[in-house]
Amino acid sequence: MGASKEVIIVGAGPSGLLLALLLAKHGISVTLIEKSSEYDKQPRASFYSYPAQYEFKRAGIMEDVDAKAFHANGVSWRHIDGSLIAQLDTSDSPPDFQMVSLPLDELLPLIGSHLDRQPSAEVLWSHKVLSLGQDEHQAWVEVESPNGTQTLYASYIFGCDGGGSKVRRELFGQNFPGRTWDEQIVATNVYLPNLKKHTPPDWTTSNFMISRDHFPMIAQISNDGLHRVTYGEEGGLTYDELRARQPDKYKAFVPGKPEPEDYKMINFSPYKIHQRLAERLRVGRVLLAADAAHLCNPFGGMGLTGGFADVGGLYDCLYGISSGQCDDSILDKYSDIRREKYQDVIDPISSGNLRRLWDPKAIEDDEFIKMVRRTNTDGEYAGQMREGAKAVMHDFAQYYNKT
Repeated sequence: MGASKEVIIVGAGPSGLLLALLLAKHGISVTLIEKSSEYDKQPRASFYSYPAQYEFKRAGIMEDVDAKAFHANGVSWRHIDGSLIAQLDTSDSPPDFQMVSLPLDELLPLIGSHLDRQPSAEVLWSHKVLSLGQDEHQAWVEVESPNGTQTLYASYIFGCDGGGSKVRRELFGQNFPGRTWDEQIVATNVYLPNLKKHTPPDWTTSNFMISRDHFPMIAQISNDGLHRVTYGEEGGLTYDELRARQPDKYKAFVPGKPEPEDYKMINFSPYKIHQRLAERLRVGRVLLAADAAHLCNPFGGMGLTGGFADVGGLYDCLYGISSGQCDDSILDKYSDIRREKYQDVIDPISSGNLRRLWDPKAIEDDEFIKMVRRTNTDGEYAGQMREGAKAVMHDFAQYYNKT
């Protein structure tokens, strides 16, 4: 592509790592730069559905992920007392549509170990982006590194550097259209050894509980019994205030009303709920993906899964350019089509619809809940709903030799 490196990727999070691996395995030279000195060790956890697993397979890591992952059996929606409202049983789903969970602090080094074996990939730690630029021939990024200030050149720069993306801010300043919710979320990772004693037989891997005050989710995320428990909180509370309220929160919705001595908390992380979408995902030779491009509320399943779908699409575009099967106008399609997938994340109506799932009075008549219930008696419809998981994806290879 006529530069010292074909691609620079900013951000060694899950999306940046996976994109680097996909590109490097297919002969595209990649430099991955990360401002930290190591992978993020926070035990954040994620469930990986069909779109993520599809990209894991293309990157050649799915077998390793599957060997370590916790395999989910379904998701339920419940009243705050634990009684069942609706349930999606995934235990009998085709293998490609079964959910697996692997904490990100395990997934990141797993992907990294595969990337380390690729001769066309280089990872530069402790490299902080200061600025970026471009002309008609190449793009560049100025970084602060252990060896001082350096300028790195490439044909394209991809910003995969998270919600606070420096790459996005270099392109658009503070402009990141959308909104931030008044409420906030507290995410905890915790061992709950007595949970099974207090849960009904229909308790599934993931359980959303309907409550305007708490809107909690309880899910097992690892084979050793680690659970992710998230819940809603008031906006404006400090970290210390949130931490002090946590034991009473647990007693309000965790089955068995556990006291602090009944569980072992590993991680406590408050965060704000954003719904934002960058005005463009391409500016010349610089492109955005994953959280750098869009921030989604945590209830629609479009966060990390959508980031991996971005990565798959961006890989297809770059592979097509590199192999001569298309020109770089395909990157405009990437920007337009990926934005379309996320357009409703900045729609306030979307927020209102999600809030209905917190309302015990509205939940029984909610159309989504009716759809979930139908899957229990209509196998064909259940298959259609599974296929709906693919909606976040897009096949950019269809544009080869047509651009």
